[in-house]
This record gives sequence, structure tokens and C-alpha cells, in this order.
Amino acid sequence: MRALYALKSIIIVVVVLVSVFSSPSFAAPSRLQQIIDRGVLRVGTTGDWNPMTIRDPATNFYKGFDIDITTELAKDLGVTVEYVATDWKALVSGVVTNKYDMTGSAALNMKRARVAGYSQPYFNLAFVPVIQKQNFKRFRKWSDFNSSTVTITSAKGTVQESMVKELFPNARHNVIQAPVRGYQQLLANKSTVIVTSNIEAATITNRFPQLTVAKVKGMRRPTPVAMLLPKEDQIWINYINHWIELKKTQGFFDRIARKWGLVKLDIR
Repeated sequence: MRALYALKSIIIVVVVLVSVFSSPSFAAPSRLQQIIDRGVLRVGTTGDWNPMTIRDPATNFYKGFDIDITTELAKDLGVTVEYVATDWKALVSGVVTNKYDMTGSAALNMKRARVAGYSQPYFNLAFVPVIQKQNFKRFRKWSDFNSSTVTITSAKGTVQESMVKELFPNARHNVIQAPVRGYQQLLANKSTVIVTSNIEAATITNRFPQLTVAKVKGMRRPTPVAMLLPKEDQIWINYINHWIELKKTQGFFDRIARKWGLVKLDIR
């Protein structure tokens, strides 16, 4: 009997301890509260996706669609914003390892979603092929790029890298890393084509008139963009989602998109 009583006592103690230490008061504080206490919102951004995020290397000053959005978010939080330099291959790990609290715009991707959380989307992109104008008549359909005579450049760790390898397995794949850019490979005749977002394509072809979007039918992979967040922190994710919904209703994202010359895509 004494042994049974002692066993029951141990079980009761264990249950109480589990209940106490699993209660909200012992849970890790949300990133939301940490940001407010710190007075700083840390945003990971690559600075190489014009006009979403553009970094001036001389001044380390950032500008763009993402920068306007996250500046507004920080203002509504009552904190300042700090931009943390990252690149595409390290974008997710920076969130996971707490180098920053969130990222700017990132395409929805199920591989990323395994380890990081996403906010609700607030903009849509799609992918188009960019080539030199002298090759305009050579490419009339997407399948024309799936050839061993074609070199396709993509940046390591990006959605484009996995996409072009899937769509064009017969092409030669030139995988680059920052600070090298895909359009630079095109201009130097080291690449036949790059596949990039309609967002960046408009900027590139405006800046370099010798480049153009290939006249192929349709855009590929219409994809929403959203912010990457620590997936275990539902309080922080909920806050961001409420903020996005409010700003969408007020037309904030539409105004910022127009400011940066971005064309909205209806993917429904």
C-alpha cells in the first residue's frame, strides 16, 4: 500500500510540473514582444531584387517596395527598422536562426514552408524569359529553351534555380551566387536566357534596351509573395496577418505597387 501511495504521489507531482512548465507563463516570449521590448524590427533583405529591395553599396541605404512596406510596419509597431543583409540561399536560415525577425517579399515555396512560416500573401508574381533582342526571333515558345544549345542562368537557392532545372532539363544550367547577377551574364554573352519575375524583367529591360522579354505564350508559375516568419511563433504570424489584412483593405499595398511601377496580376 505504501508503495502504491508513493507511486501515486510521484505521478501527481509529475502531472503538476508538466502543467506548470507547459503553461503560457513559461513559454518562450513571442517575437512580437521581443521586438517591442528591443525597439527594433530586424528585417532580412537581399538588396538585389529591383524594385522590391535595392541596396546602394556606397551608402548601405535600402529602398524599394519591400522597404516601404516594412518601414510602415515598424512605424505601426512603434519601433525602428533595421535591415539585415542576406542572400537568397541564406534567406530562410536567417529567420530560423534568429538573425532577423522576418524577411521582405519571398515567393511561396513548399520547401521553404517546411522550416519557416509565411504571412498571408499581399502581391503576386509570375516568371518570364529575358533574352538579348538579337535572339528575339529564335525563341517563340517555352520549349525552345529546353535545348543543349541554350544556357540558362539562375541564382543559387532561388525559386528560379529549381524551376528552370525542372522545366528545361536538356539545357545547360549556369548557377551563380551573389553578387553576380543573371542579367550580367546575359549582357556578357555567358547566358542565353534568364527566367525572372515579371517584376524584375520590367526593370531590367528598361535599364538595358538590348534585353527584352521573349515573346512566348503565357507567364509561368503565377506565385503569391509573402513574408517569411519563424513558423513556431503563431502570435507573431497572427499579428503580421492582421496587419496585412488591414493594409490591404486600406489600399496601402496597391499604392506602394503603383509607386514602384509594379503591375498586379490576378491569379484567380
